[in-house]
Amino acid sequence: MGNVNQYISFDWAMKHMLRDKANFDILEGLISVLTRENVKIIELLESESNQNDSTDKFNRVDIKAKNDKGHIIIVEVQLTRQLYYLQRILYGACKAITEHINIGEKYDQVKKVYSISILYCDYGQGDDYVYHGETRFKGLHTGNDLLVNMKEDGVIVQHLPREVFPEYYIVRVNVFDKMPETPLDEWMTYLKTGMVKEDTRTPGLQQVKEKLRLMMMSPKERRAYDEHMDNIMVQNDVLDTARDEGREEGLAEGRAQGRAEGRAEGRAEGRAEGRAEGRAEGRAEGRAEGRAEGRAEGIKDMVLNMVEKGLPNDLICQIAGISETEIGNILSKK
Repeated sequence: MGNVNQYISFDWAMKHMLRDKANFDILEGLISVLTRENVKIIELLESESNQNDSTDKFNRVDIKAKNDKGHIIIVEVQLTRQLYYLQRILYGACKAITEHINIGEKYDQVKKVYSISILYCDYGQGDDYVYHGETRFKGLHTGNDLLVNMKEDGVIVQHLPREVFPEYYIVRVNVFDKMPETPLDEWMTYLKTGMVKEDTRTPGLQQVKEKLRLMMMSPKERRAYDEHMDNIMVQNDVLDTARDEGREEGLAEGRAQGRAEGRAEGRAEGRAEGRAEGRAEGRAEGRAEGRAEGRAEGIKDMVLNMVEKGLPNDLICQIAGISETEIGNILSKK
């Protein structure tokens, strides 16, 4: 890769630096490389506030911007796994659309939205590190795309529906594992490692080299940055430990209980309905019940582990997939 230097992590830069108009060129470079379009950001739009307190470890970081074509671009960094993430980014895109059209305006004022999710957590299964989603209207029988007429500057022109509907990019940073060969690979390397090639010519990364060097931070900024990085490592360790412990304990207990109950029920039903059929049904039901109880025990142990480590209830709900009422029931039966 040639000579490299370490630079400020992208999630920190998103929260503290890229909101400065002087640094828009960094964000423009990433979006241009990702979408393969020349993107020029003209302003940041009001978006969900982000706390700056160092204890706010699980708060997401996002930017909502408008480019020179009037399109809305949402860029979000997600540090921890979250249930129903696809539903959340869909809601975010729809909300951006409705926020930027007023009652009484014509529908031609609906804005095109690009939603870019940069994930530093395990999400989904696939053999690529970047996924692109768009809405297409294809003929049920022919497979051809539908073209629709629209009015632009007094002229009727044809467009594909995907030019109107939101587009989504999911960037899975953790699964990227290759030597950079393309501009997108170079961006992925920076997102994952904080490293940039000294001789890079990739849009945005040249500006990263100029503006985001760690050594340019003041001592106070460096202390806050180091604390932020430590918090990320702690949160990931807590979540991984809780998830692994709960999974292993649940599987072990489920297997043991399933085998025992399967044998017992198999013998009882076998006496009544025949040894062969009884064994099969007993084992099947035993395994099902054992797995269910094992999963319940696993969730219980995982919840207790996360509570002991001080995780907030809303995050425990997201990870374990249960309600706060169920958390209360688990704690009351400790």
